[in-house]
Amino acid sequence: MSVNRAIPAESAGLRPLPPFSHRHLLGIEGLSAQDIQILLDHSDRYVELNRAVEKKQSSLRGRTIINLFFENSTRTRTSFELAGKRLGGDVINMSVATSSVKKGETLIDTAITLNAMHPDLLVVRHQDSGAVALLAQKVGCSVINGGDGSHEHPTQALLDALTIRRRKGRLEGLLVAICGDILHSRVARSNIHLLNTMGARVRLIAPPTLLPAYAERLGVEIYHDMRKGLTDVDIVMMLRLQMERFHGSFVPSTREYFHFYGLDHEKLAFAKPDALIMHPGPMNRGIEIDTEVADDIHRSVIHEQVEMGVAVRMACLELLAQHIPNWRSANPAGA
Repeated sequence: MSVNRAIPAESAGLRPLPPFSHRHLLGIEGLSAQDIQILLDHSDRYVELNRAVEKKQSSLRGRTIINLFFENSTRTRTSFELAGKRLGGDVINMSVATSSVKKGETLIDTAITLNAMHPDLLVVRHQDSGAVALLAQKVGCSVINGGDGSHEHPTQALLDALTIRRRKGRLEGLLVAICGDILHSRVARSNIHLLNTMGARVRLIAPPTLLPAYAERLGVEIYHDMRKGLTDVDIVMMLRLQMERFHGSFVPSTREYFHFYGLDHEKLAFAKPDALIMHPGPMNRGIEIDTEVADDIHRSVIHEQVEMGVAVRMACLELLAQHIPNWRSANPAGA
């Protein structure tokens, strides 16, 4: 039986939680198809709750969640805050700009300080790959990776998968094109791991300068021509140029980049007629995606991705929180 089945959306009420044995959610790599299925199914149950007038649950009542973001974020931080509050948790948004980090405090000392306050869940975004995993080793609570450098962004891949599954009914067998700045994209890496695990086919479309050296070892098809790469795909996932991570010149100009790799209706015509258009945001309109394509009411699911993000993050918080007493008793002073 396929593990990619879609379950009917339903209101989320108090119910026994599905088994999820992981203490942290640091990445998609290492999760099994069953793990991903559990996360997607549980997320699906929260979609209708978030559309209801009364959105509050009480499953995280008495739990403390700290959002610790070392990089700017609108969608991820806000949706984690909403997710925690809708589950009844106490949510603290820690501003790094006004914290002791700005005074020279190390990541390890920050972790030890926060651990002394006994939070239950910690959501961390950091500019350095591997920083979140390092922090997770120093605290006694569960940690969710909100994005670390160019490494992984697991909840983004989960919300992308949930968006696709609710629209297409499956993940297995779909042909997904991930286009743009693959080299610097944690979103691309998490999506590649998830889609491969769930039986989808993945194409990467990018100029050679924006592909990692190990791209051919990721189990994907690689294209440098946008039109050829988009031929007959089911999903078009665009990525922004992460110019803040550029150290040198990776493209001649943004104008030339859009000419060859920007998604417009002419290039989109090579995909299947019902192909979905996705983007993790924030978008650079006119650089990686044309405004008319981004706002296409029939094919663009960019705003649905944002909606699914709250449901996914509610599911992740709740599934990790069910193990808090066990982790605490086993690791009273840290992992």
